[in-house]
Amino acid sequence: MELVIDRRSWWFHKLARAPVYLYRWNLGWLLGHRFLLLVHVGRHSGRRYEAVVEVVRWERDGEVVVASGWGDAADWFRNVLAEPQVEVVVGSDRFTATHRVLPIDEAAEVLADYERRNRCMRPVVNRMLGYLVGWRYTGSAEARRRVVEQLPMVAFDKAGMSDNS
Repeated sequence: MELVIDRRSWWFHKLARAPVYLYRWNLGWLLGHRFLLLVHVGRHSGRRYEAVVEVVRWERDGEVVVASGWGDAADWFRNVLAEPQVEVVVGSDRFTATHRVLPIDEAAEVLADYERRNRCMRPVVNRMLGYLVGWRYTGSAEARRRVVEQLPMVAFDKAGMSDNS
């Protein structure tokens, strides 16, 4: 049986928003460095939005890299492109960050490193990436490159901008 997720359904929305509340209640540290809270401004509305995104690479004093799981159509991704300065919370570290979209070659290297570090989860990662891109992901170099073409990676840089709270 194929897993079908309707992003518009009420229960999916509530489930997807649950980690946001951990950060609001100052419990983001429970998620460690596996996820981050991204606070961004709507490109049209000007409203403040929050999204929790899985971290693909984390460097203590450098960049935090995430992948846009819904591709370049993700609202948070389009908002970040429109307003480059955002607030990021990783664990209990909160900072203002600038961003850059990783070039394809660098993104493929980051994904390969993520796969190496998470070897035991490879079947789950491959299946989820395949679901997100709409084709069977095998983990080959060619498939990895094709994935990062569809799911852009963004690096948030806190260097020189930290304001821990």
